[in-house]
Amino acid sequence: MRGSHPSVNFVVCQLFALLASVWFRLYLHPSKTSSYVRHAVATLLGLYLALFCFGWYALHFIVQSGISYYIMIIVGAMHMHKFCFVIAFGYLTLCQVSRVYLFDYGQYSADFTGPMMIITQKITSLAFEIHDGMARKEEHLTPVQKSLAVRTMPSLLEYLSYNCNFMGILAGPLYTYKDYIAFIEGRTLHVKCAEVNGKGNGRCGKSEPSPVSAVLCKLLVCGISLSFHLTVTKVFPVAYNIDENFVTTASLTSRVLYLYISLLAARPKYYFAWNLADAINNAAGFGFNGYDGKGNARWDLISNLNIVNIEFATSFKMFIDNWNIQTALWFKRVCYDRCLYHPTIATFMLSAMWHGVYPGYCMTFFTGIPMTLAARAIRNNFRFYFIKLPAVKLFYDVITWIATMIAISYTVVPFVLLSVEPSLKFYSSWYYCLHIVSLLVILVLPMKSRQKENEQNHSKQKRLEVENVLTINSYSAMNNNLNQIPRPS
Repeated sequence: MRGSHPSVNFVVCQLFALLASVWFRLYLHPSKTSSYVRHAVATLLGLYLALFCFGWYALHFIVQSGISYYIMIIVGAMHMHKFCFVIAFGYLTLCQVSRVYLFDYGQYSADFTGPMMIITQKITSLAFEIHDGMARKEEHLTPVQKSLAVRTMPSLLEYLSYNCNFMGILAGPLYTYKDYIAFIEGRTLHVKCAEVNGKGNGRCGKSEPSPVSAVLCKLLVCGISLSFHLTVTKVFPVAYNIDENFVTTASLTSRVLYLYISLLAARPKYYFAWNLADAINNAAGFGFNGYDGKGNARWDLISNLNIVNIEFATSFKMFIDNWNIQTALWFKRVCYDRCLYHPTIATFMLSAMWHGVYPGYCMTFFTGIPMTLAARAIRNNFRFYFIKLPAVKLFYDVITWIATMIAISYTVVPFVLLSVEPSLKFYSSWYYCLHIVSLLVILVLPMKSRQKENEQNHSKQKRLEVENVLTINSYSAMNNNLNQIPRPS
């Protein structure tokens, strides 16, 4: 299979990983074997798949992980997050530059830097989580940082298993270290049933739920997405948006419709890859997220997309929050929540750097900055006028859906075209209209400052903490009063 197309190798390896996941869940269940064995088997299978799919380029996965682990050991918890961030990103960027500019520029297919992007996320996430758990004071952490904080250094085997396990080495998704360790050690059911969504549910405490229905459902979505990609996508190429004859002869309505349809047709390959990756993890028993209100098991702990919310997004933020969900959470945790100045701009710049060195990536994410800020300003200034009456809100949702789909399509065209010349040709054919409109919106409409937003969130959090303390004190006082009542002899 080494002479096969990279995409064929990728699909074959993922299907093998799916079968291996079923075997892993049935025969290496935590009740039947030790965590050490599960870590070792998951790592070895992952490295085998990487070697099969990428050849000796897979050694980069071990080198990047090994260097980062060594840095964590010698630097310590106080500064490891900074060093790991710089080294992991630097190594990823060097590999991306070598692949793009020295080997196969424009070959937008499976390549060894794709898995390295996921490994970079895991390296940096864990470094920040250890830093939060071992070097920062509890009162300085946000609730999310407290819940994710890691308070002991992982062993080398645990670290390699987290980064290179067979379930996620090829296509992810990203997941937190604590969730992965809970899965390996068989504590997921207990952990999730101890959280809010599991309290009071009669199904908690019983045997762990089967992932079969969730896996089959996601595989069905994979089949539909793949069929769509192999048929419809080829009929509506994104590059046709810059065809000179089309640009000069087509009406504005036709161009807008084709822009939307061509970018809609470009998404199913991501739906296929991410749903398959999610199904692989679920088949191994990873991804259980408690029970919903009806008592049904949820298998969306590490899901990477919500197709309905993507295709019917009524805001730029709603689209971003439901597209590549785990990556969006990673950007939020390592950048947006920790950046003191202009977090939105910093997050988009980090996203451009992480995705790769094609100029089209930078153009997309730098375009996304004013688009996001303008969309936020419009929403903050006008939305409350339209949400009082259902009919008016429906009208508002339709208009914002149309605007969001056009803005998203306009923004991500360079992401697909990759190069500077066709990307500039596309934007110039539209006279940079949405760039200009978004900048005017930012200049004209008032925007909520990050400091004000943080103060509101902080005051809300403090109010909830005070309410919790009062509730606990009231409960304790009631218990003390009850204990003082003399019991009959």
